[in-house]
Amino acid sequence: MSQESIYTIPLRYRKMENLHIVFWLFKDVAWCMVWKPLGILMIFPTLLISIVIAWRTRQYMSEWCHNLAITVWISANSYWMISEFLKFDTMKLYGDFTFKHLAIIPFAIGLLVLGYYYLIWKPKHPHDLETM
Repeated sequence: MSQESIYTIPLRYRKMENLHIVFWLFKDVAWCMVWKPLGILMIFPTLLISIVIAWRTRQYMSEWCHNLAITVWISANSYWMISEFLKFDTMKLYGDFTFKHLAIIPFAIGLLVLGYYYLIWKPKHPHDLETM
C-alpha cells in the first residue's frame, strides 16, 4: 500500500462542480449561437459557483490558486461575451486597442495567480501536501 496522501472531495462539492460545468457550457453555447439572454443569464450561476468552489478550497494553496484563476477566466470570458453581444467589442479604446481587449486584465490576473503559485509558493513549500 502506498504512503501517498489522498485528496477527497465531499460528494455535495463534486455535484456542485459538475453543475458548474453545465452552466459554463450553456453560457458558452449561448455565446456561440448568439443567444444573448441565455448567455448573460448563465454568467451569474457560472461565476457564483466558481467563487464558492474557490472559497471552499482555500485551505489548499494549489486548489485555491487554480480555482481563483478559473474565476477570473470566467470573468474575462463573460466580459468578452457581453462586449460582443452589446457590440462594443470593436470600439476603439486607445490606438489599436478595443474594448474587447480589456478582457486581458482578468486573464492576466489569472496568469499572475498561477505564476505566483508555480514560481514562488510551490518552490518554497516543496513538502506541503497539495493536489497538483
